[in-house]
Amino acid sequence: MKNGCANYITTLTIAGSDSCGGAGVQADVKTMSALGCYAATAITAITVQNTLGVTAVHAVPPEIVAGQIRVVMDDIRPRAVKVGMVNDTATIIAIADALKDYDVEHIVVDPVMVATSGSRLMQDDAVEVFCKQLLPLATLLTPNIPETEVLSGITVSDKESMDSAALRILQLGCSNLLVKGGHLEGKKIDRLYGEVEREYVGENVVTPNTHGTGCTLSSAITSFLAQGLPVDEAIGAAKEWLTKALRAGADVEIGKGHGPVNHFFDPIKMKICPSNN
Repeated sequence: MKNGCANYITTLTIAGSDSCGGAGVQADVKTMSALGCYAATAITAITVQNTLGVTAVHAVPPEIVAGQIRVVMDDIRPRAVKVGMVNDTATIIAIADALKDYDVEHIVVDPVMVATSGSRLMQDDAVEVFCKQLLPLATLLTPNIPETEVLSGITVSDKESMDSAALRILQLGCSNLLVKGGHLEGKKIDRLYGEVEREYVGENVVTPNTHGTGCTLSSAITSFLAQGLPVDEAIGAAKEWLTKALRAGADVEIGKGHGPVNHFFDPIKMKICPSNN
């Protein structure tokens, strides 16, 4: 504790920048801030995108990505880290090597491979390195159905195939896996596998404003983990919060495509906790 002062609850997001502000680092910072956390960032890539889609991706040099992580970890000491968009092999290795040097209690990995618009965001040759280097560090991995299929090599069409895919991914080394079932027909059910198994039935909010929902959910989970909730409860709290954010932004028009959720429908004051030291 410095000069007798308490600390903010700190988080770090390692992700790409979204120029229209609805996904990526911008969504992560908004989410973490709205939930009362102090959010630090490490930018992995700059995307050229708006609500209609992604037109270009420019990767930040791996040594700069690693440098951002290290200066934040050495100084601010985040309680939980979220890893989002990483689109190339060298950056994945740089992130994994940097994180391995620190005792991070929670690492949430959101394997951002495909944008809401359908644009591919991770290079094909990076997937194998992602599975070997970064995935085993994850307290929680949060793929959607297309990402689950890429990671497992199994086509997911129902609960049985989801279970099979989840088992194969868990064998790669992550502690917990949340498969988001939004792409399947019928009731929208997300399933948690690993140390605790649980199902989450989500409300279907009818809205075009779904840009960045995956980023927002994973950063909300990271925020609740930083605040001390166990994994299954952090997911439940994050999903409930995201549903409210979707409802609050359902009828708001931003851009000509998929708009963002309303991250600040009910912001929480910055939370104070005992020193991280």
